[in-house]
Amino acid sequence: MEKISRHSATWIATAFGLLTCVPLVSYAHESWPRFRGPNGSGIYRTHEFPVVFSANSFLWTAELAGIGHSSPVIANGRVFTASANQQTGEQILEAWDLLSGTKLWSRPLPGHVFPKHEFNSFASSTPALDGARLYYAWAVPESLHVVALSQSDGTVVWEVDLGPFVSQHGFGASPILYKDLVILPDEQDQESSVVALDAATGKIRWKTPRRTQKTAYSTPCLMETDGASSQLILTSWAHGIASLDPESGQPLWELNLFHNRTVGSPVVVGDVIAASSGEGGIGREMFVVRSPSSSTERPEVLYEVKSNIPYVPTPVAYEGKLYLLYDKGVMSCLELSTGALLWRNRLPGEYFSSPVILGGKIYCISRTGTVVVLATSEQFRLLGTSELGEGTHSTPAVADGILLIRTFRKLFAVKAIGHLHAGL
Repeated sequence: MEKISRHSATWIATAFGLLTCVPLVSYAHESWPRFRGPNGSGIYRTHEFPVVFSANSFLWTAELAGIGHSSPVIANGRVFTASANQQTGEQILEAWDLLSGTKLWSRPLPGHVFPKHEFNSFASSTPALDGARLYYAWAVPESLHVVALSQSDGTVVWEVDLGPFVSQHGFGASPILYKDLVILPDEQDQESSVVALDAATGKIRWKTPRRTQKTAYSTPCLMETDGASSQLILTSWAHGIASLDPESGQPLWELNLFHNRTVGSPVVVGDVIAASSGEGGIGREMFVVRSPSSSTERPEVLYEVKSNIPYVPTPVAYEGKLYLLYDKGVMSCLELSTGALLWRNRLPGEYFSSPVILGGKIYCISRTGTVVVLATSEQFRLLGTSELGEGTHSTPAVADGILLIRTFRKLFAVKAIGHLHAGL
């Protein structure tokens, strides 16, 4: 071995000493911890992605163990997916390394086949994530299950059975997290409620009864404005647009506006809420409302949207505009504050996936797997289209500059083409 000179040894020791004096900076992963990302907004600001996909756009692809409409979720450099065996109804949760696509673990959960809507799947609920655990809900007619798994290895931490779930079309609502609570709507065709479980133990912390008027598939979100207590915002046929105290489940207010079931989820921007209902494969009603500023006031209907209303896709709001993707393939851009129509244009295909805004551009994925990218502007501008080669009903997820698109059987990872300022 070559000898190190005294001068070199002294330099190395000095350099090492300097390095040990420099604090190590750990990389903080981004997360997309629930259906449509943080608070269900559907917005990601830090990276931009290609408007047309090529073979070089894909970082990796993976085959899923089953079929489902559940959307991916991301935390701590891992991607989590939920699928089901079409022949047995068995649930399959899988974890993947975000950067490489390596499968980290797979966890089967019991299930069985039962009648459902042809457009639904046995795995349509999207998991929710905190710093250490994954929370997932699925239902068979005899029972609605909620399970907590360790994100690191898929170990079951707890599981609860919330009782029978009766629905003509199957299950689909997703859990969300509020502080140390896992909150899940259990709004079905018989006795209904909203339930909050202790995230550490699965114990019921509160359970609020709800009126019953056909199963609700929408996923709640939170309203958190300066100087006001947090509100849990839910939608259903029976209650319209409603607010609960997420700490206790106490009802705060409701606007009983709907005459149809809810599938798409509410979107909150400040104290404004946009939500829709529908039936027969199309949206029938949509309202934009303002939450009351005190307990002595009533919520206010700002306006009603009367045409090209989304039923399954959830809207997305960005820079004072509200973007609505009608299931039959029409995108509308409204002024959020007034409802004034800025533009409306037809897109190729039909849609169940909800639009998301990534790096200031709108990404929509059709039921047959066409990716349509639009500009966020006061004029309609089509930026590009791509084909995935397989259909999807799922909404994309994104974190750490990697976009995850889940089709019926596959998972596609698309790499960013640039980093943007977080204030975009």
